[in-house]
Amino acid sequence: MAEGLTVTRMGYVAMQLAGPYVFGPPADREAAVAVLREAVHLGITHIDTADAYGPHITNQIIKEALHPYPDSLHIVTKVGSLRDAQGGWPQALAPEQLRQAVYDNLRNLGLDVLDVVNLGVGEATGPAAGSLAEPFTVLVQLQQEGLIKHLGVSNVTAEAQAIAPIVCVQNHYNLAHREDDELIDSLAAQGIAYVPGKYSKRLETETHLRFFL
Repeated sequence: MAEGLTVTRMGYVAMQLAGPYVFGPPADREAAVAVLREAVHLGITHIDTADAYGPHITNQIIKEALHPYPDSLHIVTKVGSLRDAQGGWPQALAPEQLRQAVYDNLRNLGLDVLDVVNLGVGEATGPAAGSLAEPFTVLVQLQQEGLIKHLGVSNVTAEAQAIAPIVCVQNHYNLAHREDDELIDSLAAQGIAYVPGKYSKRLETETHLRFFL
C-alpha cells in the first residue's frame, strides 16, 4: 500500500459487526469479537472500518477484540459521513466535523495515531462530483499534526492526489460495475492500492442502506 505499510491482499470489512443496516449494537457481541479475533488469527492484516458504523459500535468492538493491536495489523478507517436518528448517512464534510470524526476514531479504537484515513464522499453507486480540495485539506492538516499516518479516498476520483499523496482508493467495483478499469491501471503504475467495493442488488435498491465505502 505504501512504504512501511504492507497488508494482505484480502482484508476484513468490519461494517456488518454492528446491528441491522449497520445501526445499533449487534445481536451477539461475543460472536462479533470472536469473528475479529479469528480473522487476525488466520492472517488478515487489514481491517476496514468507520466510526459511523453503529455509530461508534464497530470501532469499540474492534478495540475490545484486538487491542493492544499486533504490529502487523493495519486499521483503515473512513470519515465524511455520519448517522442520523433514522439510520441515514448524511455527509459530514465541514472542517469541524472531519476533525471530530478523526478524534472519535482515535478514541473508540484506542489509538494515538490512525494508520490510514480515507475521505469518503458520495453514494454507494459511484464517486461524487465536485472538488475534494477543502475537506481533503483538513485531513492533510490532521496528518501534519501527527494524528494520521497515511491518507486515501473512498467512493471518489483520485483528484486528491493533487493535494497530497494518497496510499489507496476505495470505489464501487465488481463484475457488473467496471468503470474504474483505467483508474485501476493508473493507480497500479503509481503503487497506489485499489480496494474494490462489493455490493449486492439489495444494497443498490434500498436507499436506507446507502453508505460510503
